[in-house]
This record gives sequence, structure tokens and C-alpha cells, in this order.
Amino acid sequence: MIKIKTNSPEETFAFAKGLADLLKNGVVLCLKGNLGAGKTLFVQGIAKGFQVEEEVTSPTFSLMNVYHGRRAIYHFDLYRLESAEELYDIGFYEYTTLEDSIVIIEWPDKFPEELPEEYLWFEITRTENIDERLITIQLKGESYRQIYEELKQNCQF
Repeated sequence: MIKIKTNSPEETFAFAKGLADLLKNGVVLCLKGNLGAGKTLFVQGIAKGFQVEEEVTSPTFSLMNVYHGRRAIYHFDLYRLESAEELYDIGFYEYTTLEDSIVIIEWPDKFPEELPEEYLWFEITRTENIDERLITIQLKGESYRQIYEELKQNCQF
């Protein structure tokens, strides 16, 4: 497990933007965090790293947003879903197996048994300082080991 602390929204954004340089096609990122933890800001940083020009917003009501930059980003928000069957309706399983894009899933803990076999898990937690965030990263599977090890070497506190 890797732990990273950011001291401001700008640092959280910058960390996510830098993370984009490590991400290869087909990567699935799971973002867990309470409301207001900074999940959307994190996605905005990744999108900026991929040179996405359009506005990046939370797909809470649309359930999925697609952004185009150096790579396509499929951004899911599972918060409002009531059952795993609804994942079929939004094409979740098809998108999470694409090999030419990045998939980001907010609220992955709602349906953990429906997640792909391999992913990087990011948990964003507020600390006592309103602007600080603790970002915990875990690896599921071996496909993303290189990204994980790079983060482990360069980003821990």
C-alpha cells in the first residue's frame, strides 16, 4: 500500500496530472472517497495530463462522461446506481475492457464484485486540515505493477 499526502487542492490536482504520464492504455482506476473528498478534482488533473480541453465534471447524474485528449477517458460514477444490473444499461462491462483508453470509476465500493479483475485503487480521504488529502493506493492484479512500483518509488511520504 502506498500513502501520499497532498497539502492543497492544487497539489492533489498536480499529483493526478503527473499520474497521467504513467498511465498506459487499458488502465482502470477506482476512486473511493466520501462526498467532497476530491475525486472529481483528481479526475480533472488526470484529464489535464491527457490534454483534455473540455470541462471535466462529475458524472453523478449522467453516470458516465467521456473525455477526449491524448487518450479517451471513460469516467463512471456509480453513486446513484441501485443494483449491479444497471451496470449493463450504461455499458460498464464493455468500456472497462477497452484497451485503447483509460477508465476511471468513482464509488467502486458500491459494486466491488463487478469490478474488472485488475485495477489501481485510489482512496482519497480528508485529513483534519481542510485542504489536505491522504491518498492511499493499492494494486489489484499484476498488469499495473510497473505503474504501482513507480508511484511507490517516487511519491510516498
